[in-house]
Amino acid sequence: MKILIIEDNRDIHDNLMEFFALKGHAVEGALDGLSGLHLAASKEFDAIVLDVMLPGIDGNQICRSLREHSKSDIAIVMLSARDQLEDRLAGFKVGADDFVTKPFAMSEILARIEAVVSRRVGKMNRTMVVADLQFNLDTMEISRAGIPIKLNPTCMKLLETLMRRSPHVVKRTELEDLIWGRHPTSSDSLRSNIHMLRRALDKAFEEPLLHTVHGIGYKLCALNTALQ
Repeated sequence: MKILIIEDNRDIHDNLMEFFALKGHAVEGALDGLSGLHLAASKEFDAIVLDVMLPGIDGNQICRSLREHSKSDIAIVMLSARDQLEDRLAGFKVGADDFVTKPFAMSEILARIEAVVSRRVGKMNRTMVVADLQFNLDTMEISRAGIPIKLNPTCMKLLETLMRRSPHVVKRTELEDLIWGRHPTSSDSLRSNIHMLRRALDKAFEEPLLHTVHGIGYKLCALNTALQ
C-alpha cells in the first residue's frame, strides 16, 4: 500500500514510517497539517494515518477538506491522545474510518488500515491505474490507452507488483523472490520476462512506462515521474 503519515510528534512519525516501510509499504510523511494536506490532495495514497492535534491545521480539518472538497474516499485512520467519546465522534463526523488512541501498538495501526482498505476494495472495481495503463484484477484484463494487452502469467505477476509499488523502484531480488520463491532461477529468467513485459507495454507507444534502474531493479511510471 501507499501510506501517508501526518503526525507532528517526531518519534511517533519516524517509528510509523520505519515500521510500514519494513512491512513492504511505500510511505511518505508530514510533520504539520498544511504539508500533510498538500500531500494528501496532490498524490495518490491508499491510506492516511492522521493525528488530530497538528500545527497549522488540525486533523479534523484535513479530514473534512479531503471528504468535502477533494471528494476523496481514501482510508483515514485518526490518532489522538484524547480518548473521550466526543473526540471520537468528532473524527467520525468529518469522515474518519477509524480512530485509535495513543499509546498504541504499531501492528494494531497496520491491522486497522488493512481492514479499512480491504472493506473499501471489496466495494470497488479493483482496477489499478498508472498513467494510461489499466489492470483490472477481477477480470485480469490489461489495456493501455484503451488498447488490450495480452501477458503470460509471470508477466502479469510482475506487472501487478510494479503497479502496486509505482512510482517506486522494486528490487530485482524482490521480483525474483515473488515469482520463483524458494526455487531460485537464473537472472536471465527475470530479464527475459521484463523484456517481454516492456515490449507489450511500451513498444506501440511513444512514452515508455517500464524503466530499468541499473544495479537495483525496475519501476513503472510515466516518464516525467521517472526523471524526478
